[in-house]
Amino acid sequence: MRKRKHVLALTTFILFVICLVAPLIPMSVASAADSKNLIYDEANLLNEQEKSELNALANEYGAERQTDFVIYTSNNEQQKSEMLLTEDFYDDQGLGYDKAHGNAVILTIDMYNRKMYLAGFYKGKEYIDNGRADKITAKIAPDVTDGNYKLAFEKYIKLSYEYMGIRPGVNPDNILFNIWFQLVASVAIGGIAVGVMAYRSGGRVTVNRATYEDSSTSSVIDRQDRYIRTTVTKRKIEKNNNNGGGGGGGGGTSRGGHSHSGSSRSF
Repeated sequence: MRKRKHVLALTTFILFVICLVAPLIPMSVASAADSKNLIYDEANLLNEQEKSELNALANEYGAERQTDFVIYTSNNEQQKSEMLLTEDFYDDQGLGYDKAHGNAVILTIDMYNRKMYLAGFYKGKEYIDNGRADKITAKIAPDVTDGNYKLAFEKYIKLSYEYMGIRPGVNPDNILFNIWFQLVASVAIGGIAVGVMAYRSGGRVTVNRATYEDSSTSSVIDRQDRYIRTTVTKRKIEKNNNNGGGGGGGGGTSRGGHSHSGSSRSF
């Protein structure tokens, strides 16, 4: 009988872990027939296979967030600012997952100024605000600087997808949102639940100290508290002025009247 209960507890634990982990794994919802071009590599930083793989990834992740994750590279012959280059591109292309000039996040690589610009429009602006955009550009900047463009673009798509799954106003780098932390926590909770079930399956112990203790003859003999002193130490915290490569820039409004968030960073 006890063996059957242990098997049931183990089965329950496995199902529990599967139910918790399944929502953390992105599902492919975009077929090849439904995919659209989201990679505009005018600076020729990628080969055809890399563009195809990135386009499939952007379509897959974008469908789940109902937001287009766009990559735009340019030699910027007109020598515009990286922000204006991004704004005009959004206006001219009519980008958006839900409609023309709709939900979109755009990563622009300006090879003339050697700068990148990340902008979020509509839902993209709400979830990838200036602060989150700064986090993303900071994380991909080393790879862009080293010329690892495909890796940098993959990180941009996955980070944008991840951040858009967390409600606005919350720090997306909080450890509670880390998938491995969630997995470990899920396993730990499941293990505790199984342990409790297994413990109870062997019967409960009802004997405790009170069973043999006569409260009428038991009491505290002596108690003594002694306060010694309190010491307070003050230390000045130096302000860190290193912004990690010039992140910032903020958002704005395109000439077509579309407001956006933004982050600019040199590479």
